Amino acid sequence: MCYSTTYQSPIGLLTLASDGNNLIGLWIEGQKYFCKNMPETMMKKDDLPVFGMVKNWLDRYFAGKQPGISQLPLSPRGSDFRKDVWKILCEIPYGEVTTYGEIAAKIAAIMNKESMSSRAVGGAVGHNPISIIIPCHRVIGSDGSLTGYAGGVDVKVKLLKLEGADVVGGML
Repeated sequence: MCYSTTYQSPIGLLTLASDGNNLIGLWIEGQKYFCKNMPETMMKKDDLPVFGMVKNWLDRYFAGKQPGISQLPLSPRGSDFRKDVWKILCEIPYGEVTTYGEIAAKIAAIMNKESMSSRAVGGAVGHNPISIIIPCHRVIGSDGSLTGYAGGVDVKVKLLKLEGADVVGGML
């Protein structure tokens, strides 16, 4: 059984999904791949303890604090490759960015390969089912461009500004 609730954030309405114990999804309303890989119907249940934890985390995040990702029970659904990419995303420090190429190099090392396609990494980043908390918004193009955010580039800019990220000489 999957459960859902919503959270009104400064960037719009967020939908949260849980298996009852872990957060398995967090999407921005209208986001590409919204509720991807979830059952057609999720039971609305606002009072799950995990939802309280996540909403508290989001309150602190949007207040400009730096809540730790490890404070939350996360269980994103996806292939092993995607999970490896999402784990690397969780290592990107608050207010900092990395590139698809840098993540591809890390994944290649994990997989004992000479190289990995940045495009494959981009696909995994784009399908991140737990937006904001698994910080896919902190990934930029090798030229500093703010490309590829399922929630929209305007939202990516807002999140990076909130975190005080310095992207390519102040592109924000």
